[in-house]
Amino acid sequence: MLPIPAVGWSPDSRALRILDQRHLPAEEVVRDLCTLSELIDAIGTLAVRGAPAIGVAAAIGLAVALDAESGGDGARARGLLSGSAARLVATRPTAVNLTWAVQRMQRVAEWARDTELLPALRREAEAIRAQDVAMCDAIGQHGLAIVPDGARVLTHCNAGALATAGIGTALAPLYAAHARGRALTVYADETRPLRQGARLTAWELARAGINVSVLPDGAAASLLAQGLVDLVIVGADRITANGDVANKIGTYGVALAAQVHGVPFYVAAPWSTVDPATATGTDIVIEHRHSDELGELPAGVPAWNPAFDVTPRTLVRGYLTDRGLVEPPFLIDPDPSGALRP
Repeated sequence: MLPIPAVGWSPDSRALRILDQRHLPAEEVVRDLCTLSELIDAIGTLAVRGAPAIGVAAAIGLAVALDAESGGDGARARGLLSGSAARLVATRPTAVNLTWAVQRMQRVAEWARDTELLPALRREAEAIRAQDVAMCDAIGQHGLAIVPDGARVLTHCNAGALATAGIGTALAPLYAAHARGRALTVYADETRPLRQGARLTAWELARAGINVSVLPDGAAASLLAQGLVDLVIVGADRITANGDVANKIGTYGVALAAQVHGVPFYVAAPWSTVDPATATGTDIVIEHRHSDELGELPAGVPAWNPAFDVTPRTLVRGYLTDRGLVEPPFLIDPDPSGALRP
């Protein structure tokens, strides 16, 4: 679908390669990141974004940065790992995939010898990338059950190929339905303040030949009221044990409007986005962004600019995952790999 992955390895495997999303849709800029500072800047400035993509970027970026900064010395890399991991996790606290991926990398150091550490970190990073691709494909196939021929779908922000290493989460069922020849009409909320819906979702869907229109965030409720939407599918940056969902700011309002007008509201995410250690949405740390993202404001006027809001479980019709449609509560699996189960 894309000429290059949104996030992955450089051809020589010595760098993290990203499609810099700050430049879309005007131009496709590919960047190779080799240092931890470059990785942190890319995540913080949303050059790479989307919870799954952030997790993959963190894993690959950490592996290549430790290799470069240690000069290939495993013992030195081990000494750098803890501090590097802490810096990474602090970059964007709301998206659980970032912490999940970094913790997986740290667990490698618990068993790998110094001489094996750097190759083991690379293998783990590749496993995280490959698993994300497979999870996206599975979400797409499971999602075929809720996206019939002729479906009119509303989505918010970007939870497509640009937000993952694969075909996306919320958009994965749309790609799967399109591949089967099903007709679709997709409405993409503009998604203020950074317009991920207008810039990214619309760009990738149009590129794939899927019928898509962009609407201002404030128009979503009116669109639902006019009966022009059959279902809503959004992604997630964190799903708590009780089923509350943190997603891009504005998602909560769409969920409220969908409930009022009897339109099913689905959340699509891989298991890596489920966080059973966080009980409810009130426990989620919400990232706030700089006022500059809201455009020019009058001098001295502050801004309240949260990057995410929390949609309560009561507004969610179903959770579409790589394990199918599931229901909370979400519990920690005793499997030592950290796998989760509903």
